[in-house]
Amino acid sequence: MLAGVILIGCVAVAYILVARRPVPEQHPVPPRVPFASTAPVVAGSGSIPVYGAGTVRPRAAVDVAAEISGRVVWVAPAFQSGGRVRRGQLIFRIDDADYRGRVEQARASVAVQEVELLRVTEEARIARSQYERFRRLRESGESVADTSPLALWQPQMEAAEAVLARDRAALTEAEAALSRTSIHAPFGGVVLEESLDVGQFVGAGQSVGRLYAADAVEVVVPLSDAGAALIPGLWQLEAGNADTRVRARVIAEYGDERYAWTGYVDRAEAALDEQTRTIDVIVRVPDPFAAGSPLSTGSDGASAGGNGPPLLVGKFVEVEIEGIAPADYFRVRRPALRPGDEVWVADNGTLHIVPVNVLQRSNDEVFLTGALEADQTVIIGGIQLATEGMRVQTDAGSAP
Repeated sequence: MLAGVILIGCVAVAYILVARRPVPEQHPVPPRVPFASTAPVVAGSGSIPVYGAGTVRPRAAVDVAAEISGRVVWVAPAFQSGGRVRRGQLIFRIDDADYRGRVEQARASVAVQEVELLRVTEEARIARSQYERFRRLRESGESVADTSPLALWQPQMEAAEAVLARDRAALTEAEAALSRTSIHAPFGGVVLEESLDVGQFVGAGQSVGRLYAADAVEVVVPLSDAGAALIPGLWQLEAGNADTRVRARVIAEYGDERYAWTGYVDRAEAALDEQTRTIDVIVRVPDPFAAGSPLSTGSDGASAGGNGPPLLVGKFVEVEIEGIAPADYFRVRRPALRPGDEVWVADNGTLHIVPVNVLQRSNDEVFLTGALEADQTVIIGGIQLATEGMRVQTDAGSAP
C-alpha cells in the first residue's frame, strides 16, 4: 500500500508540472535571403585623378670642385651641410699668390713682345722703302736681283706677331686661372654635403661638396600603361614648357599632419622600366622650400598653416595628377568592385551582375564605366558569392 501511495503521488506531481509548464514564445521563421550592405553609385564629373607615389629628388645636383689646385684660405659660413647659397655667391677661395705672379709674368712677356713687334714692323717698313727705291732703279734699266720675303722682313713680322699672340694667350690663361681661385655657386641651392675647411689643400677636379638646386624638385612616379593613358597629352609634353603643363599635387606626411604642394607633370621617360615594366612620369614641384598647405586641422580645430615643413629631397610622397575628363563615368566604393571587373547591383531585392571597365582605383573609390545609373544601389559587403537574379536583403530595404 505504501508503494502504491508513493507511485500515485509521483504521477500526480508529474501531471501538475506538465500541466503548468511555460509555453515557449512563438517566432516566425526568418526568410533564407542573405543580407547585404550597399552604397550608392555616384555620377562622375570633372577630371579623373591619377594616383601614384615616388621619392623626391633634386631638379639639378652638382659636385662642387675647384678647377685649379691650391690651399683654401676662406670658406663661406653657409657652405656646410644644410646651408643655403645664392646664385653666384662666393663659396670658398684658394690662395692666389702664385697665380697673381703668373699673371704679372705673362703681362711682362706681352709688353716685351709688343715692343719687339714694333721694332720688327719698323724694320719691315724701312725694307719696303728700300725695295721701292731699288725697283725704280730697275725700271730705269738698272739690274737689280729679285727681292726675297726675308729682305722685306715679312717672315720676321709674322714670327713676331705669332709670339705676341702666344704671350697674349698665356696672359689670358693666367688671368683665367687667377679668377678660378674664387669658386662661386652655379645656382641658388642647398648644400647636401661638404668636406672642406680653411688650410686644406685641394686638387683640380677634387670634389669638396655637393649642391642641389632649391628652385624646384622632381618626383619620379612609376605608372602602369592604364594610369599613364589617363594623363592628357602625356607624350606631347615639352620639358620646361609652361604652356603644356598638367596640374599635379604632391602630398607628404610630417608628424601627425599631411601637407600638399602644387606641381605639374614635366615629362615622361621614353622607355619602360626594365624591372617593373612601368612608365616613369616626372612631376616637378616649384619652390619646394615654401611651407606646404595642411590637408587637415589640429586637435584644437586650428589650421597648422604657417608651420608647414619644406618638401625635402629623399621624402617619399603621394602624387595626384589631374587626368582626363570623360563624358560619362561613375564612382563607387572600392569594396563594390568584384574580381573580374564587375559590380553587383541590388534592384528591388534582386541582385544583378554588371560588367564594368575600370578607369582608375584609389584607396577608397573606383572610377569606372559600364551599364550603371546614378544613385543605383551596389553591394559592398555581406555576400561573398552571388548569382544573377538571386534575392537579397539590403540596408536600403528588405526583399519581399
